[in-house]
Amino acid sequence: MFELLPQVLVSGVSLGMIYGLVAFGYQLTYVTSKTVNFGQAEALAVGALVGLSLQPILGYWMAIPVVMMFGALYGAAVERIAVRPALRAGTEGWILSTIALGIIMKNVAENIWGKEDLPFPSPLPPVPLSIASAYVMPMEILIVAGALVLMLAIEALNRLTLIGKAFVATADDRDAASLMGISTRAVIAGSFAVSCSSAAYAGILIAPVTLTGASMGLVLVLKGFAAAILGGLTSGVGALVGGLVIGVAEAVTAFYVSTGYKEIPGLVILLIALAFRPEGLFGKPLSKKV
Repeated sequence: MFELLPQVLVSGVSLGMIYGLVAFGYQLTYVTSKTVNFGQAEALAVGALVGLSLQPILGYWMAIPVVMMFGALYGAAVERIAVRPALRAGTEGWILSTIALGIIMKNVAENIWGKEDLPFPSPLPPVPLSIASAYVMPMEILIVAGALVLMLAIEALNRLTLIGKAFVATADDRDAASLMGISTRAVIAGSFAVSCSSAAYAGILIAPVTLTGASMGLVLVLKGFAAAILGGLTSGVGALVGGLVIGVAEAVTAFYVSTGYKEIPGLVILLIALAFRPEGLFGKPLSKKV
């Protein structure tokens, strides 16, 4: 029975990478503005649906940058319409505003693509590859590699470019960054654009191994949010680790116990971790100025 453990772990890691990618998007907006987009599920779903429409025309690989650009535009619109007015007023209105925009986007998607889930053709052959003692589907490898590439690219952008350093400075201290001449408004808008772009990218990555529809993103982003909380909303590494923990816990439980219980272990780990580290495994403790 345990000879299949490597195969189960690979499945858990591929699912965990999607959770981590979504969590990474939450982390990007939280560190710059202390807000998150509660319409992230629709960004993921519409990314997959747009990819489904473009795939016959451009092919899977060429559709990816277009889907990411669409996600970025959606994220910028969310920031401008739902988040910026609330931040300017100093209220928590962004919570309901981002939810409302998400509902609108879902209804638009249902009217364009319908309410039924649709199959997404795989760009890779559905023939398992033998790696060590595990049989791995090519799409699982693509999901892991694709998620890692995007997260590493964003980290490199933050560390090596002036735009990235403006992101980091705004995340560290928004007021100080503003005094140094950094347009924090543009940085926050950029963080939402990158966040929704990464969610749309996650959608087109996961679409070939699941059904595609306007509601496909809800469970994925809920797990992604749990991963962000588990790892710490201030840590990109924490987002990845949190996603992997939840994904692997679900896969192991589904295989060795029952699919009916697969949701429980990841959430139990989340509750235990937060009981001892409320800021998350890799998050920074909050300090109050007095």
